[in-house]
Amino acid sequence: MSIERTIQKPQHILVVDDDEDDCLLMREAFAEVRPQSPLSFVHDGEQLMAYLMRSAPYEDAERCPMPDMILLDLNMPRMDGREALRAIKQHATLRCIPVIVLTTSSACEDVKSSYDCGANSFVTKPTSFSDLKRLVVTLGDYWLELVTLPPSPWIREA
Repeated sequence: MSIERTIQKPQHILVVDDDEDDCLLMREAFAEVRPQSPLSFVHDGEQLMAYLMRSAPYEDAERCPMPDMILLDLNMPRMDGREALRAIKQHATLRCIPVIVLTTSSACEDVKSSYDCGANSFVTKPTSFSDLKRLVVTLGDYWLELVTLPPSPWIREA
């Protein structure tokens, strides 16, 4: 039995990770399995919050569109993923954005604290590129195609 895939909607993904190699692999995985979904990258929680709040240097809505999903690493310099997650989920406008914690950790305390802070999902980073591509397919199918999310509270600029 074959399962036909629906045409994927283009949706913007914001990747928050301080590891340049992980960012490169994520860019390559999305390019291969979900090329219609544009990616943006920031490298710590402070940059993430500046991006989401449209602070410098992220004021341009066309160049820095609001994300449909955030892939968030936990362990980063300056503001770590836990602090950023709490800030997002406490913000009335931003809390509807799905935040998937994507980290090297599989520690029970990291899983628990992530969900306590409002994470929508917790995923341990795959160790191979083929597993990363499978993860991108799965995340895209679920978060960007299957579930119904509330309407975006911000106006997208054409």
